[in-house]
Amino acid sequence: MTPVPSVVNGNAIEFHNVSFRLANGHELLRALNLEVKTGETLVLLGRSGSGKTTTLKLINHLLAPTAGEVRVNGRSTRDWDAIRLRRSIGYAIQDVGLFPHFTVARNIAVVPQLEAWPKDRVQHRIQELMQLVGLEPALAARYPRELSGGQRQRVGVARALAADPPILLMDEPFGALDPITRAELQREFASLQQRLCKTVVFVTHDLREAVRLGTRIALMENGGLATLLAADEFLRSADERVSNYVKAFGSDLNGDSKGGCK
Repeated sequence: MTPVPSVVNGNAIEFHNVSFRLANGHELLRALNLEVKTGETLVLLGRSGSGKTTTLKLINHLLAPTAGEVRVNGRSTRDWDAIRLRRSIGYAIQDVGLFPHFTVARNIAVVPQLEAWPKDRVQHRIQELMQLVGLEPALAARYPRELSGGQRQRVGVARALAADPPILLMDEPFGALDPITRAELQREFASLQQRLCKTVVFVTHDLREAVRLGTRIALMENGGLATLLAADEFLRSADERVSNYVKAFGSDLNGDSKGGCK
């Protein structure tokens, strides 16, 4: 197994003047400079089309930059073995992406099995993670179609955590849920992060979610970084781009910040 390089300068992820263009020349990301600190939850906030998901996919090399360099733990993503890189990063998305013909247990076990973990270790990890994300043991034998939306999202988070990756990428993982279930999972995720201290990059367009979960918030606009602030500072910022975003939510968000690693 290829060893994971040590963290450089306290940053787990670095973007150095990164741009990404489609084959037709359309630019989705332009000259992005960004650092993600080890153990923080960095939220990428912005409207649809602002470059959030493109940024996320550049981290695990689902996309390659057309200019600049992305580094994970000090190594350019171009220099990583792509499979090794992706197995060292947990990935949770809005539509979950569970294998419909796999049980809950098999879905959670995918990466540990690919990593050739012993069976008893895999089984222990499944049980540990189901408890961690609040899933009843009896659900292990069920299939995704037999679960509620909230249960499927919990399985998705458990699968992302299965091989204990140091980095988690989360692309609007709770966006399709009803407000009550979404708030419940936000609270549970914040509690998990305080215990696990992963490096998390979390994509959302929801300011309340960003403030609840983020250590810092990067507001993205038109494929670039508009501003980057601590979550509590974001709400008080005089930057017009930030204040307009805050005003759009039309409610008092002060005191919502709970994110990060303790």
